[in-house]
Amino acid sequence: MSKQAAGLDSYLNYLSNERNYSENTIKSYRRDITQFLKFTGQSTDITPERAREFLEFLNKQKYDRTSVIHKVISARNFYKYLVRQKTAKSNPFIYLLTPKDDKKLPGVLTETETEALLAAPGTGDFFKLRDTAIMELLYSSGIRVHEITSLDVRGVDFVNEEVKVLGKGSKERIVPVGGKALAVLKDYIRELRGFSDSGPLFVNKNRGRLTPRAVEMMIKNYAIKAGIQKKVTPHTLRHSFATHLLNRGADLRSVQEMLGHANLSTTQIYTHLSINKLKSDYDRAHPHSKKQV
Repeated sequence: MSKQAAGLDSYLNYLSNERNYSENTIKSYRRDITQFLKFTGQSTDITPERAREFLEFLNKQKYDRTSVIHKVISARNFYKYLVRQKTAKSNPFIYLLTPKDDKKLPGVLTETETEALLAAPGTGDFFKLRDTAIMELLYSSGIRVHEITSLDVRGVDFVNEEVKVLGKGSKERIVPVGGKALAVLKDYIRELRGFSDSGPLFVNKNRGRLTPRAVEMMIKNYAIKAGIQKKVTPHTLRHSFATHLLNRGADLRSVQEMLGHANLSTTQIYTHLSINKLKSDYDRAHPHSKKQV
């Protein structure tokens, strides 16, 4: 094994064992850093000029801006580790300016559109009840699609009105759930217990655990049925959950906790979607807010 390959494996083990990064994140770092090392001929002993050449190389490959930023950050963080381990003298990426990411505002449903989507499955059988329970829980709690498909029956606490989810980096958190979602979940679990008292909360037709992809396709089909002229995904319900809370006066830090964001800055993007509430607060609170006539 080469010195560079050993350094990469050591770094990825560090991300997994000490930083508790998810498997997908580690795969992404491996891919980015392997590409960087291929560019340098497997050498980590490079100059800042060579680091700039790598950025130019990425731009010529016509990656989108987000991908370029991610690849440069991956290399920069790799060197931070190597410097701490004293296997590199300096970080050639430390002063390299990366292009700024264009933060896209997430897609959000209006409250009326949300109600139409949640009503789309209708009633009549076990799987319609399951689909309603999934969408009600996504909207009520703001959890991610992989978090909801990972839930077991025992993860729902009806007494305390909450669910226990395993988020990014295997971090466990408790999330409150609204009464409407809990009522549907009670009906669903009552039906589910005809098949199982434990194990996966949401199951497919073979009684196996439902996949995130299956939930994505299900929600897409119900959005079409509801006549919603927007791209709707499980994440759309997460965005709608956060935005509707902020619009109705919820505290930003409380929303951060419920979403499981490590940094408040990640949650702050939703404040851009709450401009009507901001204007209303301004008009109510600022002494010079009213127009002079």
